[in-house]
Amino acid sequence: MPPPMRSWIHSVKPLGDFSQAAGQLQPSHPSGFSVPPLLEALSDTSGKEDGPLARALALLFEPSPALYSTLVPALTTHIRDSSLILSYDALIDASLGVIASWADDLKAQFIAGHPRIGEVKGLSQLSAQEQAAKATPPEVLARLAHLNACYEHRYPGLVYITFVNGRSRAEIKDEMEEALGLDHSVSPDEPPVESVGQVDAGSQEWKRELERAIGDVGKIAKSRLKALGIERYVRCDVSLRPALTHVKLAIIKHTSKILQRTF
Repeated sequence: MPPPMRSWIHSVKPLGDFSQAAGQLQPSHPSGFSVPPLLEALSDTSGKEDGPLARALALLFEPSPALYSTLVPALTTHIRDSSLILSYDALIDASLGVIASWADDLKAQFIAGHPRIGEVKGLSQLSAQEQAAKATPPEVLARLAHLNACYEHRYPGLVYITFVNGRSRAEIKDEMEEALGLDHSVSPDEPPVESVGQVDAGSQEWKRELERAIGDVGKIAKSRLKALGIERYVRCDVSLRPALTHVKLAIIKHTSKILQRTF
């Protein structure tokens, strides 16, 4: 059986220094934060929380213990052993593929890194922008707090995640009420939390809700690429083409050696 082919990011040396050119493709957000250049993130094998890969993932997915302890090292291995990743969009897809293999409790820990809908403290800058595109009346915030409690009673171990996509918190309030089968209201304590019922953790309904939440986390991550001014799909800058040409040649040579050893 032929040995596995390593990712060109880790196996092809030297590639030359084109980090400056790559950085030119990574625009800064007006708020002053940005993801690291893609090549810098992909070549990071440190596993550190302040490493380029971890910083990029935390910005796109929100920081969490599961992200740092499990997603970062698993994705590092995936990048090393798998096919080329040529865009942040593809990196998000690869991350979701890794997450899909996790046990349910780890998935639940991962989505819990996102703030609850309606929270106003401790939000990342991107979460604050996503949730508070419009001013939110205090009665809506109080209602959302109650709806979060109702949701978390119905689905033990889960928090409500949704792709806000520019909607107001009042609109999300209506969505949560419909998801829970509740009448539209601004009551801060009705109906009683216990009255919404509870599904068993690990049941089919619970699993469907968990998978829906993970899907929305992926949508949120991809929408952040646009918010950060990053091309979802790779667009090769002229200054990078010579380096990428060397990469292609190195891949061909590497593959030829494998075939010669095999046959």
